[in-house]
Amino acid sequence: MSSLTLALRDSSTMLRRNLLHARRYPSLTLNLLLTPVMLLLLFVYIFGDTMSGGAGRSAYIAYITPGILLMTIGSTVIGTAVSVATDMNEGIIARFRTMNIHRSSVLLGHVAGSVLQAITSVALVGAVALAMGFRSTHATLLDWLAAFALLTLVALAFTWIAVGMGLASPNAEAASNNAMPLILLPLISSAFVPLHTMPGWFQPIAHYQPFTPAIETLRGLLLGTDTGNNAWITIAWCLGLTALGYRWSKTQFNHNPT
Repeated sequence: MSSLTLALRDSSTMLRRNLLHARRYPSLTLNLLLTPVMLLLLFVYIFGDTMSGGAGRSAYIAYITPGILLMTIGSTVIGTAVSVATDMNEGIIARFRTMNIHRSSVLLGHVAGSVLQAITSVALVGAVALAMGFRSTHATLLDWLAAFALLTLVALAFTWIAVGMGLASPNAEAASNNAMPLILLPLISSAFVPLHTMPGWFQPIAHYQPFTPAIETLRGLLLGTDTGNNAWITIAWCLGLTALGYRWSKTQFNHNPT
């Protein structure tokens, strides 16, 4: 059996393990989903008229939904960091090391499972947005496919970063705290208000971070707004974060004595 075949076989086994674990213990995923859903409800129904600048709730839910969808990915991958840290501390990784399995399959199983959970979570939050009145009348089938590809790429990038955070954390609680920037960054992006409405000193902080170009790109695909060069910036961010997270995770995993 070739090395590639062995890696695929063992990675699919680890993926099945992680999906079964998520199905049996759904509380973590559901708790992480509450944050974007509650923010969607809060900003649309409580602050919608004010935040829209007089355009109304329907206009504001169209504006805010792309940002909430990206925030959902950041929230979901926190569970990945916790799951990886838990595996490292419960001794299951040490047992995997003694078995005849491909070494990278443990991490690849976590990453694949997390990306699937993130996309599923985005679909659930998107369904809530649709029920609240979100409509994407400008998007073609090609736009929807591009939006799906964008969300998958962002989920992959931040999942690898979350895996690295989980490996670097001494326990699950620390992993959860270390991964909190993944849900806090969307709060200081263009998810809720346009960049030009922010104080001048704060605009560079919101502008030069990975979530803002991703949100603007998704907003352009779903709502037909101008994306400028945000799509290329988003791709560059995602590829860079994926490479960084993969290298960081692989180095820690190989050097960890557990």
